[in-house]
Amino acid sequence: MYFQHSRDIWRDFPELVPGVLYASGISADVSVASQVARYGAIARSRLATTFESTLPEIQAWRRTFSRMGLKPTQYRCASESLLRRFEKEGSLPQIHPLIDLGNAVSLAFAIPVAVFDVSKIAECLEVRYATGDETYLTFSGEEEHPEAREVIFADAAGRAHARRWTNRQSAHSAVRDGTNAVFIVAEAMHASAAADVRSLASAMVDDLSAVWSVSPQTAILSQSSPRFEF
Repeated sequence: MYFQHSRDIWRDFPELVPGVLYASGISADVSVASQVARYGAIARSRLATTFESTLPEIQAWRRTFSRMGLKPTQYRCASESLLRRFEKEGSLPQIHPLIDLGNAVSLAFAIPVAVFDVSKIAECLEVRYATGDETYLTFSGEEEHPEAREVIFADAAGRAHARRWTNRQSAHSAVRDGTNAVFIVAEAMHASAAADVRSLASAMVDDLSAVWSVSPQTAILSQSSPRFEF
């Protein structure tokens, strides 16, 4: 199995910095409370002096959404949505330990983090422009077809596992209690993305190792080295 961004995506968004991880041996019977609290404190500290919309990480994704023809205040990247909810409610709902960890990391770094159940992905996962024929499963159980030229996470079966790039993941490959193997990707566009994504990936490796006693496979992708095989 492999993950990559298409040549068209790299051509149109050369500033992209993706960090990826693969891990097996994930379970739901663990606690990530201390990790979530630590990352939440970092996010709370950042939000104490600025609005989430002015963070360079969020500003970069807003510009990216505009370039995709989307209103950035209507369709927000996942990290901005999480930060807005966190600022309003003071915490995020508990879903699954790995999702809770990923969301907390996303809050602290203000970078979108997506987590997929590998068993639900057919052969590969590619970030590319949609043809309009792909299928996407909402969390309410409805099936949608992304618009042509929309940026999606697509597998070999023509299933879209995320819509509008970092805006909304699919229910089909969402992490559940029975999930064992996962693919994680963090994507950033801002000026210090290279250093920040490396720090984020390193932090997640440390947390996955500490909480689940696993040894994740990880990489930082680039236009010259765009594929991650796992």
